[in-house]
Amino acid sequence: MNLLLPPSLTDKDRIESRLLTLAAIFLFLFCAALSLSSAVRLQSWAVPYRLGHWAGFAIWLIGFFLLHQQLCKLLPDRDPYILPIVALLSGWGLLTVYRLNSDFGIRQTIWLGLCLLLLWLAIRIPGLLNLLRRYKYLWLLAGLLLTATTLVMGFFRPGGGPQLWLGVEGNYLQPSELLKLLLIIYLAAYFADRMPTRPTLLSLLAPTLILFAIALLILLAQRDLGTAVLFIVIYTAVVYIADGHKRILLFSGIFMLLTSVVGYRLFDVIRLRVDSWINPWLDPSGKSYQIVQSLLAVAAGGVFGRGPGLGNPNVVPVAQSDFIASAIAEEMGMVGIIALLALLALLTYRGLHIALHAPNHYQRYLAGGLTVYLAAQAILIIAGNLRVLPLTGVTLPFISYGGSSLFAAFLAITVLLLISNNTDEEPAVLTNPFPYQFIGAVAALGLLAIALVDGYWGAIQSADLLTRQDNPRRSIADQFTRRGSLLDQNNQALDITIGQSGTFERTYLYPPLSATLGYNDPTYGQAGLEASLDGYLRGDKGYPASTIWWNHLVYGVPPTGLNVRLSLDLELQERADQLMSGHTGALVLLNASTGEILAISSQPNFDPSQLASEWQELVAHPDSPLLNRATQALYHPGTALAPFLLAASLQSGVPALPEQMSVNYEGKNWACPDFPFGDLDWGMVISDGCPGAAVSLASQFSVSQYNNLLSQLGFYRAPQLPLPVAEPDQQQSYTSPSEAVLGASQIRVTPLQMALAAATLSNNGKLVSPQLALSVQIPKQGWVLFPAQQPTNVAISHLADAANMLASSNFPGWESLGTSSTDQGNLTWYLGGTLPNWNGTPLALALVLEENSPYLARSIGEAVLQAAENP
Repeated sequence: MNLLLPPSLTDKDRIESRLLTLAAIFLFLFCAALSLSSAVRLQSWAVPYRLGHWAGFAIWLIGFFLLHQQLCKLLPDRDPYILPIVALLSGWGLLTVYRLNSDFGIRQTIWLGLCLLLLWLAIRIPGLLNLLRRYKYLWLLAGLLLTATTLVMGFFRPGGGPQLWLGVEGNYLQPSELLKLLLIIYLAAYFADRMPTRPTLLSLLAPTLILFAIALLILLAQRDLGTAVLFIVIYTAVVYIADGHKRILLFSGIFMLLTSVVGYRLFDVIRLRVDSWINPWLDPSGKSYQIVQSLLAVAAGGVFGRGPGLGNPNVVPVAQSDFIASAIAEEMGMVGIIALLALLALLTYRGLHIALHAPNHYQRYLAGGLTVYLAAQAILIIAGNLRVLPLTGVTLPFISYGGSSLFAAFLAITVLLLISNNTDEEPAVLTNPFPYQFIGAVAALGLLAIALVDGYWGAIQSADLLTRQDNPRRSIADQFTRRGSLLDQNNQALDITIGQSGTFERTYLYPPLSATLGYNDPTYGQAGLEASLDGYLRGDKGYPASTIWWNHLVYGVPPTGLNVRLSLDLELQERADQLMSGHTGALVLLNASTGEILAISSQPNFDPSQLASEWQELVAHPDSPLLNRATQALYHPGTALAPFLLAASLQSGVPALPEQMSVNYEGKNWACPDFPFGDLDWGMVISDGCPGAAVSLASQFSVSQYNNLLSQLGFYRAPQLPLPVAEPDQQQSYTSPSEAVLGASQIRVTPLQMALAAATLSNNGKLVSPQLALSVQIPKQGWVLFPAQQPTNVAISHLADAANMLASSNFPGWESLGTSSTDQGNLTWYLGGTLPNWNGTPLALALVLEENSPYLARSIGEAVLQAAENP
């Protein structure tokens, strides 16, 4: 049974009653969703439930039920759509305010109750419309004086800003909200008294311009620029409705353009809002923080929204007032915003319909002006939330928190209901309906533009916006969904998530791997594998699309994150980091046949759990601990290229050993880092890194042959890895390869590239692609392997022969030292690996130290290789 049905019904009563019932059902379901949101978000029934908003819903239900009963008796011929639209908008706004802040929700409930009482009393006042018309000057002067009082006694409720409010004993009033209505009443009455005489435009406007200018100056002095813009729109619309000539639109457009330019130069607040509108991305965490967070809220809502109570709209400052549209967009999505715009469009249509059927010019102008006020204010603030227009700071009628705004909007609706009830009289003569059609078309286009832009931010740009580092919703969501773990190849945990839903926290079990594993921090964003594998770890990838969609729809968050298994061996990693500790450089150990990285050390490193206290120090540190030296640091290879030069020379025959193993270059004597003893051969002098041997081999190549060799080894392309990697140098022009070996070229390589090149000696001339993430653990499927690239043959003969020539006497494998002395300082390279005929896992290693320490480099390299050969 329809609880809103009065005893006796007209067709209009039935329409209104049914629409109010639909509004009540929607708000009831909204209330239920808000109450259950905590359980849904934490995925547990043992949670504190939200119940306070039910009191607001009860006040709404009782108030509109009684008001409907009263309207059926006193205004039987009223427009039946106005009250249901207002009821749904005000109830939706009330519950949204409750969701954002329960204290504000209680205050809004009190204001709503008072507004309903006002409407109930107002429709009982005989001749209210004539009373407003008769005392038009008194009403407007009272509004001007009250608004002007704020210049002396006003204040800004948030604590510092435009003094727009008057307050007594904790009760606040913003007079400019009422001034809008009083201006419309005055203009409607004034023009209705003079229009039959068809005066000139100047004589018609002169008296109104004076009072309008006074109101505008008061608003400018208050710096209430959003209301000032709205005043210009309202004044223009009412004059256009009354006069019918388009010139007023032209004059007002020019005036608004000029005032905008002057205001931009004179007022900081206008300059700030315009600059933030033009390009909010220049200062997203400062001056443009509000609008950027508003757009992120729209993007987070997407098409269907996060669900009532499941989003994070409070991230947007002043969400309950200026940005309540973005709060609705986040939790109700594009569907919610389009529904809101449809309600506003219907309200605009009904308001203009009432104006066109008004019994006299006064009521026609009054209904038209009030409709323009509600539509224009709604369009201005929603458009500002979506960056269609600069922010104006006005409220969204019936929706935003604020007693003054709600009071003014309900007073406007009261007048529209009273005007719509005069159906017994014939409509006043309408000589030119075009102004009303034009205003309706402009409002429709404005609402359509907002809908399209909402779709742009919420669907097309959603993915890009949500991955921004300044989007706090990602870190908030991490507290409610368990993030997947990063494991080594033996399933030993490296990064895990601890805690319960609502308090999940990322824990880094092995901080020395921070440069590679990265971090997932609410303040400093993401880095390393935590960033590149975020989709799997967060649960947004790996699952069936239907599972991800369902979790977002029901819980507002992705499914539980997936574990990812890495190729790293934690024992080898610990050994490498222990040996490298205290030195600046990098080490990469990999499986030479598969490219799987077994250990990757970058020194110095940092502790991801201490970012909050150490961030500034880490950023300013001269050794750049945040840099992953293994993949991002570019070093001159120097004589470390000698093993590859030896392999390439074996095809045509190596030259005779040079008499001098040392080289004098640029006034410096460059000696072997580890001088060989006994009967020398090419393997010994290359293994010990003698620069004379490297120069002798390089002199056998032309520049193009040398570049081709480097290209074959992969030094001119970036390795494919789920980590940031340095962009490789392009082919260089230099005088001769022999001088290039000593530092005459700008060729730079990463330790990872050197390790991949070293793998060709252990892998019979095959160049592998690096692999770090091996598989992802998907429910019901187990461990699913990531695709791996196949090795490619290098067009360099005798790489295996060169490896055998470099065989070490200290361990079963090959090794070679290299040095470089450039503007980067002294570098020591160590390359090593297993021999081509090794029966175990083929290994390759590259190590660089930013110091001249050949013995240390050799000892570290040999120790790590021996640990890998004998696990």
